[in-house]
Amino acid sequence: MIEIISTKDGSHTLRNSELNETYHSIHGAVQESLHVFIKNGFDFFQETFPKQLSILEIGFGTGLNAWLTATRAIGLPVQIQYTTLESFPLEETIWSKLNYAANEQGIELFTKLHQAGWSKSVSVTPEFTLFKIHNTLQQVSLHPSAFDLVYFDAFAPEKQPEMWALPVLEKVISSMKPGAILVTYCAKGQLKRDLKSLGLTVEALPGPPGKREMIRAKKYP
Repeated sequence: MIEIISTKDGSHTLRNSELNETYHSIHGAVQESLHVFIKNGFDFFQETFPKQLSILEIGFGTGLNAWLTATRAIGLPVQIQYTTLESFPLEETIWSKLNYAANEQGIELFTKLHQAGWSKSVSVTPEFTLFKIHNTLQQVSLHPSAFDLVYFDAFAPEKQPEMWALPVLEKVISSMKPGAILVTYCAKGQLKRDLKSLGLTVEALPGPPGKREMIRAKKYP
């Protein structure tokens, strides 16, 4: 069962009662996504944006990360190719009630992201093209050296350990270009060791409210 709850910054998240897990931090859903994926991920490229920026998201969830990225990109001189995986897409009866957007323009953009078809490229804004994949990370095929930036936003390792297994991480890293980065809210020691063993340089950065650390990892040639 999925239920909408409010987090400490006033923004919604979802609680999955089967996993007894929330989709975002209860200390602030929007705060967490902005800190981990936008500030320490997307904004990391601000000074050296390539003409095209390829992003892989694991997984789409409420659409918050995609919406924040598309919103931040408006007016920037970059074309974003945003690929996102989701095994269990939300029903409109749920996503349409989420309170992330504060105005009509934001609501329209959020709606476009959710209504975009699966397995096809959809131009959402002049800067942002979305490709949604309805599949698991374990089953999907990822092109090698395809992505500049990875948002690794799976459920926590103690809830979905299979998403953080070494072969799965290796698959994701193989899909990253040389110089690409991966960001995630998780900062467990085992994850740091696994990423290092796969050739990434790992930074432990200050985490969002309620978390001491997060991880940013870079792939070198």
